[in-house]
Amino acid sequence: MCIFARAKTGSEVVRRKRLALWTFALFVAGVVLLPLGSYVYTAVSPAQAAAEKQTNPRANYWRAVRDGNQGYTAVQGKETGVLIQNGGQNWRQARNGPVANIMPWVLAFTVAALALVFLYRGQIKLDRQPSGKTVARYNIAERVLHWYTAILFIILSLTGLSMLFGRAVLIPVLGLQGFSAWATFSITLHNYLGPFFIIGLALMIIWWIKDNIPSSVDWEWFRQGVGGLLAKGKHPPAERFNAGEKIFVFWIGLVVLGIATALSGLYLIGWIGSGLRETMQVADIVHAVAAVFWTSIVIGHIYLGLSTQGALEGMWKGEVSEEWAKQHHDRWYQQAKKG
Repeated sequence: MCIFARAKTGSEVVRRKRLALWTFALFVAGVVLLPLGSYVYTAVSPAQAAAEKQTNPRANYWRAVRDGNQGYTAVQGKETGVLIQNGGQNWRQARNGPVANIMPWVLAFTVAALALVFLYRGQIKLDRQPSGKTVARYNIAERVLHWYTAILFIILSLTGLSMLFGRAVLIPVLGLQGFSAWATFSITLHNYLGPFFIIGLALMIIWWIKDNIPSSVDWEWFRQGVGGLLAKGKHPPAERFNAGEKIFVFWIGLVVLGIATALSGLYLIGWIGSGLRETMQVADIVHAVAAVFWTSIVIGHIYLGLSTQGALEGMWKGEVSEEWAKQHHDRWYQQAKKG
């Protein structure tokens, strides 16, 4: 009995070992073979397998949200019930992609082009030494308006560029906390001073539009080496403002880019428009692109004002030398002498 009992016990142990081995073998086979079942499934039904592979419950949820399905949000107004506005992703890709990557090159190209002009042309000097006789060019109201708008433009440019390129340029220098403090200050100052700047912009357009109407002498200014800038010794005819100032500084700068920047800025701070996120995203891109191109034009304007001998005196003191007026704005000088 004891021998039989021990034999039965031994065979039972062997059976259990075999069962355990087969169980382990099937488990390993399942781990290896079950993932391969997707290939069989794909071969049988490729379209259905592809659909199953690309979706999961969470992805389906956010896909439904982005499709504009209704949900609950705390937003009141026209976008009540819209949990996620799908254009936000497109805006983020545009702002952090082409805008953030291309716009710095616009500024860099401007600076590089002006550097080449300076190396080629140097300072634009007067052909004759000033005799001491002057001509009134800007009255006190025009000068106050110019410097009021110019100072605000510089502040808005610095704060705006800080917000546009700050993450890439300033965070490595200031650190996260330092940049956060500067960005908060910048956006507050930018939004506060923006409307005051727009007042100056509007007054400048109204004040100087009569002096920036294109005329027949403007083509001659371009024909003679961009006002003589690229052709030394030439001084084409010009009125109170030459063709370059009319087209680039006034019409493209103040009117087109200035108004685009102003209206998009007012939209972003909620002073005009519907306030919908989709249109605000468009306004943000327009604001950034227009402002950068406008800044490039202003950089060129500042360069010419500083590199042209006697030019800055007109906006600083209100008067320019007769020699400067005859050389750069002869048609205006003749009219000023008659008046």
